[in-house]
Amino acid sequence: MRCDSHVHIVGPVGRYPQVPERTYLAAPVAVETLQRLAAARGITRFVIVQPSFYGADNSATLDALDALGGQGRGVAVVDPRTAKPETLAEFHRRGVRGLRVNLYSPIKAPGGDTLEAAFAATAEAARVMGWHVQVIAPLPVLLANVDTLAKAPVPVVIDHYGLYGDRRPGSAEGRRLLDLVTLPHVWIKLSAPYRHDRGPRNTRPDREWLAALTAAAPGRCVWGSDWPHPPAHEQQNGASLEAPYRALSYETLVDDFLAALPSADLAERIMNENAARLYGF
Repeated sequence: MRCDSHVHIVGPVGRYPQVPERTYLAAPVAVETLQRLAAARGITRFVIVQPSFYGADNSATLDALDALGGQGRGVAVVDPRTAKPETLAEFHRRGVRGLRVNLYSPIKAPGGDTLEAAFAATAEAARVMGWHVQVIAPLPVLLANVDTLAKAPVPVVIDHYGLYGDRRPGSAEGRRLLDLVTLPHVWIKLSAPYRHDRGPRNTRPDREWLAALTAAAPGRCVWGSDWPHPPAHEQQNGASLEAPYRALSYETLVDDFLAALPSADLAERIMNENAARLYGF
């Protein structure tokens, strides 16, 4: 069964408060809407990723997992210095299988201001639970911490093609990212093609990067839509202002991804088999 390995769910603000230091007000988006959109492309499983504007309050993510039942898994955000074992055990029962370290959002990540500090503390909590750590950070930040990620005691999942920006796979930076992805504990999400250098509404993956990453780790690539497609940072103009999500077609995003792959077998591996293995479906 196909899996969308990177989505966000946002609840009504009155029930699920967003952190005061947020950079925009996120509008509610429901599980039912996601399921309806994805069903048209045969996608029935979802990985709910905790967005930065909820901080370490995972209530909306956990409630979404409850609504999805066995069809959902979650990636939570916790402050590893204060998270209690019983809380993590409850998260696991409800479908959480990973913890996120975010060095991309303007909102401060729990656990430390640097990737090295935040990752070390988070990885220990994940190790105890048998989870992975998902990292979202621009490519220069990832490369400055290659040793930390390479020696991680848990699986590492890198967000959004590694946020390579305008670097090419054959560049020095690109080769270092590909070297990292060849390691047997490192996974990568083929998600959010619009976060790179081809425009804020681009739905087509960069075929050169797609080919390089799937060649480096065919068994450790997963696909995600990044639904509901958060606004670009430059459109986030204050905590009280609702910024519209990117006006993209979910179906087109799926179709463009599949069209860029060389075979149906590879599509099945990325969208079904790899995701089932990583998230324990």
